[in-house]
Amino acid sequence: MKEKLSLCTTAIGSLPHENPVDALNLIFNKLPNFPVWPQLSKVSVNEDMLIQYTENIPGIVYDEKDNRWYFDAEKEDFYEKLEELFLDYESVINDGNLDILDKYAISQDFSSSIPLYLEKIAQTKPLALKGQIIGPFTWGTSLVDRDKKCAFYDETLRDVIIKGLTLKALWQVIQFKKCSPLSIPVIFLDEPTMSQFGTSAFITVSKEDITSCISEISSVLRRFGAIVGVHCCGKTDWSLVIDCDIDMINFDAFSFAESLSLYSTNVERFLQKGGFIAWGIVPTLDVEALKNSNAELLVEKFEYAKDLLVKKGIDEELIIKSSIITPTCGAGCLNMQLASLAIEYLQKIEDILKNKYQARVAS
Repeated sequence: MKEKLSLCTTAIGSLPHENPVDALNLIFNKLPNFPVWPQLSKVSVNEDMLIQYTENIPGIVYDEKDNRWYFDAEKEDFYEKLEELFLDYESVINDGNLDILDKYAISQDFSSSIPLYLEKIAQTKPLALKGQIIGPFTWGTSLVDRDKKCAFYDETLRDVIIKGLTLKALWQVIQFKKCSPLSIPVIFLDEPTMSQFGTSAFITVSKEDITSCISEISSVLRRFGAIVGVHCCGKTDWSLVIDCDIDMINFDAFSFAESLSLYSTNVERFLQKGGFIAWGIVPTLDVEALKNSNAELLVEKFEYAKDLLVKKGIDEELIIKSSIITPTCGAGCLNMQLASLAIEYLQKIEDILKNKYQARVAS
């Protein structure tokens, strides 16, 4: 089934719209085969990726004075809520008690687009459905405790993050399946901070620390029928990402095409096992580049990035069959006109590539 994803296009996370209806109309008009529910932080600050998944996660509180979210393990009911989370997790994962997931839903107060998205997919039955969560490394290094120490360094808080995000992501998967049972559910873990792995900021973090977190989330989602990807919009150690229990790697192929080709041996093994590369070709992080682009130039960017792997000995047909196309990152920081342009480019790129490689993808 997932081979049908070859050369499809989808979007990454955010849009700048203030009206979720307009945002979803754009998505479903231009990306009908692989739509995504967008994060709309201009509708509400609660839709910021650092905030959007905080509902019913034990110990996470908002400090109005400092205007920040943080973990407060000294809250009176923290350990009571912690035990409840762990029991719920075990009940869902081991006993299949999926009704518990409603407790960990992303409510309309934290996503104005999800309710409308679910309505639309129930009507249109797309090939694939994309949802997302913030990745555990990015979230764990963004949230701090009362002493301003990253939650990722605390074993208990890290476990809260992993299990909480797993339930948030699994809730999406189950909702997708209820609305459109034959569509392929795809969940991306957004890990922008992974581009800083290996720097002095995270010198004490090991590969195993990160891969174990992502793999724990991914293994659960895959067991329930989802395809799982990791999105990182900068350079990183791609062998680390590939070593996670995932199906897709998504990177900024517009600016950092060479970064993936440095790990060609790992990439070839990943593709041979059925993995996908999600090429971030539309430059949403570079306004001038986006303004000066067109679909044909962006297709050339894809060909250049793809050929870097071909020159390393990876079979071109395998790459093409294992490719989808995305923007380099979310479009939430763009104006409405440019965000719409970026999504339109995706549609045009898909048409060009599928026409060019139709016979090879179908074989």
